[in-house]
Amino acid sequence: MPSGPRPADVPRIRLVLRLYRVSAIVTGVFLLALVALMVTRYGFLVDLAWSEAYGFQLLPKELIEEQGAVNLSLVVLTVHGWLYVVYLAFDFLLWRYLRWSFGRFVFIALGGVIPLLSFFFEFRVPRWVRAELARVEPSEVAA
Repeated sequence: MPSGPRPADVPRIRLVLRLYRVSAIVTGVFLLALVALMVTRYGFLVDLAWSEAYGFQLLPKELIEEQGAVNLSLVVLTVHGWLYVVYLAFDFLLWRYLRWSFGRFVFIALGGVIPLLSFFFEFRVPRWVRAELARVEPSEVAA
């Protein structure tokens, strides 16, 4: 199989790249929130909770259930998981359209599980994409 993107895929690549960058930032923010909440959970044995009566609180898990509060630590965990799925989908589409190696796909996929790496990739991946697109459309990308 020839390497590099097909000229017909260039508009799709640009759209997927924009969506990838947004998903990398949002997934990274939720991953940092998740890390902070895991430190409070396993380091201090409390979770972030919210209730109408008391607002935001750091409480032991048992008290959250007794008060009928919402465990926001679990909400952040779940939301990050789904955002990571979206991040992987855009990673997959970039990999497919640009015909990169599977190793690069896995490397970029790590951005959603290693804190701060998605922010690095949010800047790095567009450089890789622009370099690939420059090989396909040298005059249009340079302008």
